[in-house]
Amino acid sequence: MASEAPTASPNTSIASGPAVGHASGLAQRYALALLELAKDRKEVDRVATDLDRLFALWREDAGFRSFVQDPRLDAGSQRRGAFAILERAGIAGEVRNLVGVLIANRRLGALPQVASAFGQLLAEQRGQQTAEVATAHPLTDVQRTQLTARLTEAGYSNVKLVERTDPSLLGGLVVRIGAKLFDSSIKSKLQRMQYAMKGAA
Repeated sequence: MASEAPTASPNTSIASGPAVGHASGLAQRYALALLELAKDRKEVDRVATDLDRLFALWREDAGFRSFVQDPRLDAGSQRRGAFAILERAGIAGEVRNLVGVLIANRRLGALPQVASAFGQLLAEQRGQQTAEVATAHPLTDVQRTQLTARLTEAGYSNVKLVERTDPSLLGGLVVRIGAKLFDSSIKSKLQRMQYAMKGAA
């Protein structure tokens, strides 16, 4: 299958630039297009804030996650529903255009991967370290603050969290920074217990 480049309808502007799993090449291209457009317009902070708010909505609202991933919806239904949500959240401009392009290309389901890839690209350009955090349930603001503080204590300063939910973890969390992996998930603890029991048998 040939690789797909982001395309836009005449009313969108994103194409003027070149469970969340790892970002695909496709998601990376959309994210890079959005980042380059934001830089051209000197609106990086505003676009990043809008996309963070949309990503947080996706993480925290099961109904919105279901809507984004529902393959039965046609483009018109996706556009009406998504734009109504964006309007209520006060999200417009480039991020709204991004959502429109994803819908036009039947790629709305890639929204969380695009948001994650954007955060990683921005962190890299700003010299930040990226910590990929997987949890069974979305982090609260308090948990996010506590985790950032723990990472700072461990020597990882100026860290940007890139979050995803993975219900199979059951509880706890898994944090990856570069080649380092910290796994305190319940799933991992249960697996270690099972291995220990097999060894004792």
